[in-house]
Amino acid sequence: MSTLICGSVAYDTIMVFQDQFKRHILPEQIHMLSVSFLVPEMRREFGGCAGNIAYSLKLLGGDPLIMAAVGSDFGPYAQRLDNLGIARTHVRELPEQYTAQCFVTTDLDDNQITAFHPGAMGLAHLNRLDQVEAPVELAIIGPDSKQAMVERAEQLAAAGIPFIFDLGQAFPLFDGDDLRHMISLATYLAANDYEAEVIVQRTGLSLDEIAAQLKALIVTLGAKGAHIYADGVKHDIPPVQAAAVLDPTGCGDAFRAGLLHGITHGWDWPSTGRLSSLLGAMKIAQRGAQNHQFTVESIAVDYQVAFGSPWPGQ
Repeated sequence: MSTLICGSVAYDTIMVFQDQFKRHILPEQIHMLSVSFLVPEMRREFGGCAGNIAYSLKLLGGDPLIMAAVGSDFGPYAQRLDNLGIARTHVRELPEQYTAQCFVTTDLDDNQITAFHPGAMGLAHLNRLDQVEAPVELAIIGPDSKQAMVERAEQLAAAGIPFIFDLGQAFPLFDGDDLRHMISLATYLAANDYEAEVIVQRTGLSLDEIAAQLKALIVTLGAKGAHIYADGVKHDIPPVQAAAVLDPTGCGDAFRAGLLHGITHGWDWPSTGRLSSLLGAMKIAQRGAQNHQFTVESIAVDYQVAFGSPWPGQ
C-alpha cells in the first residue's frame, strides 16, 4: 500500500550575503527601495514539501507516491527521484511552465529575503485522485495551490482515504470558512504553533474543539517538541537535542514523514511523535531539506538513545 504525498515539488536556491541587510537599506528611503546584494555563496537544493516528505518517508522504508505538477526544468529532480526509487507516476510535467522555485537570500544575522515562483504548482489541480491506480492507505495534503488542496481533500474524503491536512505556508490562502471546510474533511491536522494560532483565530474554534473533529491534531513547537491532541488526551512530545543547528528548512516536512510512518504502522501517538521529533532534529543538523541520511537500522538505534525505549514494534 502506498502513501500519497500531495504538495509542492520545488527547487530552492539559497544565497548568502556576507553582510547585514540593515546596513544597506535606509529606513527613510523605504518607499523608493532599490538595492542589490553580492552573493558569492550560493547553492541549489531539491525541495518542496511533497519532495521533502517523500524523501524522509522513503528512508524509513515507506512507499511514497508523489502527486505534484512540475515544469520543463524538472529533469535533474526527476533523475534524483529515480535514483532514490521514489515513483513519479503522478508528477505531471507541464512543458510550458517552470517547476516551482524559491529564491532565498540570507544575511549574516540570518535575516532572509525570499521570492517564490509557483510555476507549474498553480496547475496542480490537473492531477486527480481517480488517476491513481496504486492502492493508497494514507495521504497528506501539503502546501500547494488552493484549488488543488481543496479538491484533493474532497476527493480523498469521498474515497474514504484518511489524510493529514498540512496547511503550512499556504495559510494566507484560506479564510475561516475554508479552514472549517478542510477540517471537516480531514482525518488529521498538522501545524506549527504559529499556524495553529492562525487557524484558531480564523475559525473561531479552540484547539480542543478542532481536535474533537479529528483523529488527531498535531501542533509542533520547534525546539520545544510538540503537542498531539487525540482521543481527548494531550500528549506532550519531547524535543531531541540536535547534533547541530544549521538549517531549519524542511524540518517540518521530516516531522510529517514520521507521522505518516507511525500512523501506517499502527504506533501509539507518543511513539509516533517521538519518531517525528527525532527526524526533525536529524534534518536541522544538515543544510538543505533532503541531505540528512539514515537507515531503518540506524534510526532504530538513535530512537533508543534519544528516548531510552526500544524502536516500536520490536
